Amino acid sequence: MPETRSPHPGMRFTEFVALVAALMATNALGVDTMLPALQQISTTLGVTSGNMAQRIIVIYLIGFGAAQIIYGPLIDRFGRKPVLLAGMAGYVLCSLAVACAGSFEIVLLARGLQGVAAAVSRVVAVTIVRDSYAGRPMARVISLSFMVFLSVPVFAPSIGQAILLTGLSWRWIFVGLAGFGLLVLLWVALRLPETLRLDDRRPISVGNIARSYGRIFTCRLWLGYTLAAAGVFGGLLGFIVSSQQVFLDVFKAPKLFPIVFAGVAASIALASLVNARLVERLGMRLLSHAALLGFIASACIHALVAYTGHETIWSFAILQSCMMFCFGLMMGNFNAIAMEPVGHLAGSAAAAAGCFTTVAGAVIGALIGQNFDGTVIPLTEGFAYTGVGTLALVLVTERGRLFHRPVTPTVTAN
Repeated sequence: MPETRSPHPGMRFTEFVALVAALMATNALGVDTMLPALQQISTTLGVTSGNMAQRIIVIYLIGFGAAQIIYGPLIDRFGRKPVLLAGMAGYVLCSLAVACAGSFEIVLLARGLQGVAAAVSRVVAVTIVRDSYAGRPMARVISLSFMVFLSVPVFAPSIGQAILLTGLSWRWIFVGLAGFGLLVLLWVALRLPETLRLDDRRPISVGNIARSYGRIFTCRLWLGYTLAAAGVFGGLLGFIVSSQQVFLDVFKAPKLFPIVFAGVAASIALASLVNARLVERLGMRLLSHAALLGFIASACIHALVAYTGHETIWSFAILQSCMMFCFGLMMGNFNAIAMEPVGHLAGSAAAAAGCFTTVAGAVIGALIGQNFDGTVIPLTEGFAYTGVGTLALVLVTERGRLFHRPVTPTVTAN
């Protein structure tokens, strides 16, 4: 294809996918790298409750989710690149602020602002993919990006653990996050072209924003699959916020935490690779709907094992990996289906989806995490409930049908 016709001029396909994955990884690193350090952070700052320490993760996720709805109109008006550069600069500064914080309250404030800054990476990542691709090719790009991005949790806790094992404090983890954010900022500044066409720029006004979000929130596919994504994402966050306590308090094996967590995360990356290979041939609905049924079955089996007292660290790892493999097949396809009919409102639609998915997911995850009682029963119950609820949402959205291939209506910008 001639360079002038490239959907992202000046960047090869591989580099484009890698940059999208790096933008997504900004958030994953912000959560997963610090998980092994939660106990040390709590000790340093005088936090006595493990459930209270979960707030360091939850406040970040709430900031990350809530801010996305603000970035949507901004990137639709000023373009993707300048807003992204400003947000990444904020991420670097907030990471350093956490590293220098002297109290738990300051850590929470800086983490919330770090999440607000990181939100731009998620919104722009999804938006530039939708700017450049549509339909199943879009789902393939998202899956490839997710494959790289979801490999981050495989090694992120090990990075945090390695920093602690060298004798450095937890503060150096956040210095490392600042360094990563700076590298991504420079990559964007030097290599990313502007993907928003001049004739698609939309002025910022209350009426225009209200009309845009009105069209988005009344789009059946967008709303239904955004709610579905929030449901399964909430289950994942329940695992993330509880994971350090599970390995410390339930299995008494904190040193195995990075290894088992890596194995579980690797199953999500593997699912994204499988999805990227199959989605253009089998379709987004066939793969994601089948994965949803597999997720529910795995969650129910896991809950049964926990209830009967037969849970071990290895049964936990295997069943958790099965659920996360299904999650990997669902999340990218749910996002792609939701974004398909709202191409001309991609920035606002991606922002609204990210905001709702993350905030609702954080609330669900926090509810699951706060019910931690020294066993894995609340966690497995949370997965089962979120899976069944997500199935109900998909059935309502698809009017009772699964696995079909409908013609997707398009929501216009005007």
